[in-house]
Amino acid sequence: MDITIHTSVLPHEDPEASLAFYRDVLGFEVRNDVGQGNMRWITVGPAGQPDTGILLAPPATDPGITDAERTAIAEMMAKGTYGWILLAASDLDQVFDRVQATDTEVVQEPTLQPYGIRDCAFRDPAGNLIRIQQR
Repeated sequence: MDITIHTSVLPHEDPEASLAFYRDVLGFEVRNDVGQGNMRWITVGPAGQPDTGILLAPPATDPGITDAERTAIAEMMAKGTYGWILLAASDLDQVFDRVQATDTEVVQEPTLQPYGIRDCAFRDPAGNLIRIQQR
């Protein structure tokens, strides 16, 4: 089989803040931006990798989600426990310095983990945990 990862989904509450973070801080390309107001679906991805992307989507918009589930999602997003993604960079320190120079919440500075991976962590504007490891 020939299966690839095409798109991962992360929630957002403020499309402009999320767009600025992924485009201006991480340097991702904006591939698609549909909808209006807070109901926008924005696809971003790393330059030179057109087949891999992140869909930034408004949370809990599925009509099958109950009010209790919407509340639970909002509470988890507020705590930063709803969405997360793992990224990799060839120069972790350079990426960390660029992210740290903004008002982004740093969760962990670059650290060599006991399992052999050096990584750092921070939160995007929606509270999603972003971990970046040294490639």
